[in-house]
Amino acid sequence: MTPEEKDLREQICDVGRNLWQRQMVAANDGNISARLTTGEILCTPASVSKGSLTPEKIAKVDAAGEVLEVTAPYRPSTEVRMHLKVYEADPGVRAVVHAHPMYGTVFAVKGEALTLKMLPESVIHMPEIPLAPYATPSTDALGEVVVPFVPTHHGCLLEQHGALTWGADLNDAYLAMERLEYTAKVTYLLRLIDGERELPEEAVATLVGLRSQYGR
Repeated sequence: MTPEEKDLREQICDVGRNLWQRQMVAANDGNISARLTTGEILCTPASVSKGSLTPEKIAKVDAAGEVLEVTAPYRPSTEVRMHLKVYEADPGVRAVVHAHPMYGTVFAVKGEALTLKMLPESVIHMPEIPLAPYATPSTDALGEVVVPFVPTHHGCLLEQHGALTWGADLNDAYLAMERLEYTAKVTYLLRLIDGERELPEEAVATLVGLRSQYGR
């Protein structure tokens, strides 16, 4: 096993624990993957809590989803097919995270994208969280509805399902999930007090001009 693979397996476990500790997944929900520089994909196993992942439980598949390595009795998550579609759509994506964060999932079930420009950090890092139309989990169709957003966004809601984020590495993809959930929670709470307000257009334009300073 290469140092890169060993490190990525450990990182996947760390991300899984973070998702579980922040209650972004329940039971065995969610899945995480990362792409090696050689092109193979490491992914979480099916039917395992993200809070109890260990490096040896992580599976390895090729770009077509064929299993290259897995430790019995574990098997790759059936939703790795969605991840593979994201990798195929953008060679720059190195990691994908799927979770069911509470507030993000509320809006996913409601069928509403999060598009209001209310916070400077959101305008810079994640100005819009689109809604991918419903598709059956564990099918190629679920990945196909996400693909249109991959080149232009860092994540999306999955209608009546949950959320998906992606990035240049595992940390990037995980932090996008945190930001998605924070945006959804702020939106939900502001609606309770009739407090949704967008930033003025000139402020938004200024923030957009600052994106390059933040690596966006």
